[in-house]
Amino acid sequence: MSDAVHTHDHGHHDEHHDDHSHGSFGSYMIGFGLSVILTAIPFWLVMSGTLGDPQLTGFIILAFAAVQVIVHMIYFLHMNTRVEGGWSFMAMMLTIVLVVIVLSGSMWVMYHLNANMMPHPEMHMDMGSTQEMRTMDNMSGMP
Repeated sequence: MSDAVHTHDHGHHDEHHDDHSHGSFGSYMIGFGLSVILTAIPFWLVMSGTLGDPQLTGFIILAFAAVQVIVHMIYFLHMNTRVEGGWSFMAMMLTIVLVVIVLSGSMWVMYHLNANMMPHPEMHMDMGSTQEMRTMDNMSGMP
């Protein structure tokens, strides 16, 4: 074959990939180990009932989940401020902000719907007295 066929410029991979953008076997194993630990601890907390308070257990599980998301982004998705000139990091930050707004807004709406639309014990007492008054009115009108 002639040299003209084999004179391709193979330097194009350097502009898209950073030297540190792909992990090594060791970094994948560190990420895997951290993921297993960050999954096993909340599982143990729930199954053993060590904390006793379900609300505290839920908050701790959420904290472990947040740390695990960060571990996945660093060790498996290789996200940092150097990749793609920082744009992937900025896109991730925007996504996190939008997710927090949507989730907190949804929780706020559901809380207020529950507080304002669900019947309360006071409502049952009022309805009961109203029902008794209707029954008395109906009985007094009878011959």
